[in-house]
Amino acid sequence: MLDTTKAFNGFSVDDIDAARTFYGQTLRIPLTEANGMLHLHFSPGHDTLVYPKGDQHVPAEFTILNFPVDDIESAVEELEGLGVTFEQYPGVDARGIFRRGGPLIAWFKDPAGNILSVLQPD
Repeated sequence: MLDTTKAFNGFSVDDIDAARTFYGQTLRIPLTEANGMLHLHFSPGHDTLVYPKGDQHVPAEFTILNFPVDDIESAVEELEGLGVTFEQYPGVDARGIFRRGGPLIAWFKDPAGNILSVLQPD
């Protein structure tokens, strides 16, 4: 039964207008809006739902979206140029890139405080 559904993931934000601007304009992800919620369109059949929770929203303390990139240096530079600030977690370099094992990865937050990343697969 569930193995044939078109499952999708979703997460909450406290301000849907700020999320629309961040995901649609800053990150340039194609999106649509219906019933007060955003649908981020990554590839055919791979959408993510962003729904408002207002004051009840609690930012995720884990990475909710990972964006694989071919060149993390270029991705970080481009996102910084768009106003994205990278997190300075323990073990990251001055640019916010973790280089101590596994894929190269850099974390940043959306306006609701949810954690996202760009990563360069091995």
